[in-house]
Amino acid sequence: MGAIRRFFGNFRSNLSGNATMLVALGMPALIGGAGYAVDTAQWYMWKRELQHSVDQAAYAGAMALAHEDSKSYFETRAKQEYDTNLDKVKTFASIPSISIANYAAGTDNSVIVSATATRSLPFSSFLTGSAATIRATAQASFAPGGTYQACLVALAEDGTSLDIGGNATVSAKCGLAALSCSDDAVVIDASAIVDTDSIVTCGKATVPEGNEDVVTEGATGLKDIYADLDPPTDDRPRTYNCSGKGGNTQASLQAGTYSSLVVSCTTVLNPGIYVIDGGELDLAANYNVTGHGVVFILKNGARLKLGGNGNNNRISLTPPSSSFYEGTIYAEDANRLGDILIFEDRGSTPPEPGHQLNGNSNSLIEGLMYFPNGTLTVNGTANVTAQCLQISAYKIKVLGNAKLETLCPLDSTTSVGSSVASVRMVA
Repeated sequence: MGAIRRFFGNFRSNLSGNATMLVALGMPALIGGAGYAVDTAQWYMWKRELQHSVDQAAYAGAMALAHEDSKSYFETRAKQEYDTNLDKVKTFASIPSISIANYAAGTDNSVIVSATATRSLPFSSFLTGSAATIRATAQASFAPGGTYQACLVALAEDGTSLDIGGNATVSAKCGLAALSCSDDAVVIDASAIVDTDSIVTCGKATVPEGNEDVVTEGATGLKDIYADLDPPTDDRPRTYNCSGKGGNTQASLQAGTYSSLVVSCTTVLNPGIYVIDGGELDLAANYNVTGHGVVFILKNGARLKLGGNGNNNRISLTPPSSSFYEGTIYAEDANRLGDILIFEDRGSTPPEPGHQLNGNSNSLIEGLMYFPNGTLTVNGTANVTAQCLQISAYKIKVLGNAKLETLCPLDSTTSVGSSVASVRMVA
């Protein structure tokens, strides 16, 4: 018995096998940790690839919805991008779920794509008895690009380019636009009255209460669509003369180039191109002026003063149609030149205060007035109502008690460009 007691005593005090015991006891944890690390790395790789795939799918679907010509197959575009970006999980990823959803305050303005990838891994499946599933979801919001039309267009790209002040009244359902990207691009006094369906600007607009809903700020892609168009010309020298006596004094004018054209009697302009070279186109005296199928070209600093000083005169001006230019050297641009009433040469800048419009309710003025360098001021005494008067000027000012009304249908107005559709990931 003593020998047995000594044996077990020696065994108990022997430490040479402790490391083996510790290794044996820790081996399951070591193997488990290694297995978990390997499985976690796999999950992470799957998750990255699956997330990237649904991200690209949501973006492609939203981009398709943002364009009218592709919105009907947004699901197809999303599925294509999803499949294209799969690689490691391609054989065990699910078919994506693709749906349209509301985002922020919008309605049906985003695309949500979600998918899963399910597969067994040696360690995790041994512990759980089931395959591991990775899930990924992405959401992309979109805003369609806008096509902008306007009948009053301010072309300056900085500063206040559209200024409606005092108690002025502007009625232009066909829209207002300012290409300026400044914070004060459009300034409309609180006391002014503006009736329009659209005010669009690259910059920001200050408008009276009640007009906020028609304002689009920060619009991209706005442009002067006539910037590459050259004005027509007629180099035949002409002079302005009145003939007759007393109340029967009148002038009958032919197209050509005038150093100035300042009316001093009842005046009839025959159809054609009237070039004003360096002087004034002044139709502001108290005389009737009639011209149908006429276009005025302002060059070398020529200045416009259009409208009546009196209440009894009548100005009736209409531009040529596109057919006027057919068969001429301007035939290639006939459609663009048609309906232009006044065209300021781009090399011409009028002296201050620029061009003035002083019409009265007896006037009939139609067509497009285009002043790429000059400011057009509609003065406080003006009362202009037109079936379709359009103005594109470097700057437009409507002052005092001026009243300007144009009734152009939207499809007859000047295009000022299109904004690019925007898409962004939101989740």
